[in-house]
Amino acid sequence: MQNDSDRFFVLTGGPGSGKTTLIEALKAMGFATAPEAGRVIRDQMAIGGPALPWQDQALFAELMLSWELRSWRAAHAKPGPVFFDRGVPDVIGYLRLCSLPVPDRIKNAAAKFRYARRVFIAPPWPKIFTQDEERKQTLDEAERTFQSVAEAYAELGYNLVPLPLTSVEERVRFVLDATDCCGHGKSRASPAFSDLS
Repeated sequence: MQNDSDRFFVLTGGPGSGKTTLIEALKAMGFATAPEAGRVIRDQMAIGGPALPWQDQALFAELMLSWELRSWRAAHAKPGPVFFDRGVPDVIGYLRLCSLPVPDRIKNAAAKFRYARRVFIAPPWPKIFTQDEERKQTLDEAERTFQSVAEAYAELGYNLVPLPLTSVEERVRFVLDATDCCGHGKSRASPAFSDLS
């Protein structure tokens, strides 16, 4: 399957770690982005749907997978780098976190719908962690989510790059330096990032 994986950059991690805030900052700078599939919770709640993580975890995972595949395909029409708020491997991490089996179709999707090998992962950050109507996880659950998605990406051959626990501006600079997007910052051949490619 042909793809533009070298320009599809995933930002993942546990909930409440500043990942989406970083994605929004990149979007504000004019970069193409793909929103998080987990936020389909909002739509399900609005329509009284059953695909909610506290109601039907397997159905919720299927909905997330469909979202991620659609986002991946839509990204081909966007020029330049695209920053994804999570990716297909997150669905595997989620199912494992819930002690649910991972169907072959989801394993196949993770193998076929690829992203850049360098994946940015936001570590748990208790200082900024909050809950809301859609994010009901505890900090402990957020930390276990981080571990589960990290393992899923690593098993699929991705190189995980932890995001620094710092300001949004510095995180943006870190990501742009590490990806050399639009010629910003250090090149991919730079010694500081050679071990991440």
